[in-house]
Amino acid sequence: MSALSDQVVSIATLVYLLAMISHAVEYALGNSRAKVAAAPARELVGAAVGGGSGATGAAGSGSATGAAEDGGSTGTADGVAGTGGGAAGGGAARTPAERTARRAALAGWIAVALTAVGAALHLVGLVTRGIAAERMPWGNMYEFVLTVSFIGVSAWLVVLWKVPSLRRLGLFLTLVMVLLVATAELVLYTPIVPLVPALNSYWFIVHVSTVVFASGLFLLGSVPAATYLMRAGYERGKRSFPYTLAKKLPAAASLERLTFVLHAFAFPLFTFAVIAGAIWAEAAWGRPWGWDPKETWSFISWVIYAGYLHARATPSVKRNVAAWLAILGFLTVMMNLFGVNIFFEGLHSYGGL
Repeated sequence: MSALSDQVVSIATLVYLLAMISHAVEYALGNSRAKVAAAPARELVGAAVGGGSGATGAAGSGSATGAAEDGGSTGTADGVAGTGGGAAGGGAARTPAERTARRAALAGWIAVALTAVGAALHLVGLVTRGIAAERMPWGNMYEFVLTVSFIGVSAWLVVLWKVPSLRRLGLFLTLVMVLLVATAELVLYTPIVPLVPALNSYWFIVHVSTVVFASGLFLLGSVPAATYLMRAGYERGKRSFPYTLAKKLPAAASLERLTFVLHAFAFPLFTFAVIAGAIWAEAAWGRPWGWDPKETWSFISWVIYAGYLHARATPSVKRNVAAWLAILGFLTVMMNLFGVNIFFEGLHSYGGL
């Protein structure tokens, strides 16, 4: 069962990679469409004059194309719909821009399907790992990273189901998935071993499960936070790297709102996890808090995320400042996961490396 888990996780990593490539294809086709869209749109409008419903369809295509030139994913989706109306009304053949838009949309939805398949395989890998270990698969860094990344990608699929127009954010999310899961496999992999005595408690499920869920949401929340900074810069006229990467992303306001929603949901979970950890520490070690390295970095993360939510709720604080706090918070989470387990010794030194 352990070998099956390893194989399934490896396949999931490859599927995530294919999903990332499909998202990249959608990005590339979207960029090429923006360059050639304007002229064919004008030709359709001119050809459809006096054509009744054909004129209406062509005008729809033209306005959708204009929206796409600004780079938003909503514009691309509307462009495909408008194109369909024009072809139905006027009977004209699709232009190269319209065909490219359809290919881009197809590549995007293939990427979404691959991401869902990768998440399903990811889940199978975790379940089989847990069955083989006869415990929850959170006992070392390898298992923890796999679980956090699974929560992140699962939350992303829920977000995408609710707001399909955010699809192009998937390029950056799948990039993060590939990096994390591949790192877990290639660097952090640990054979199945029994839990250390300190973890043999029902608090293991209570404390670690909430940490996992909160960390997965923080992981997902860091993606729109980073892309918001790029998109906001692009909307202000910045055309240097990395702002040009955000040309085809959703509007900055949508990315910023998603960042807030994810962090507002994750922060109470993380707060409960810290409190539960203190209760567990009292039962296991005779003190609720001892400034162990992992406890210290958990406190640092909590303060920064509290600062983010406070900044987000304060009108005088710029949204860019709040976004940077969200990114800084996630960096402290990564420090707590990787840095503390690798470079520090303490009561939580059972990362598996």
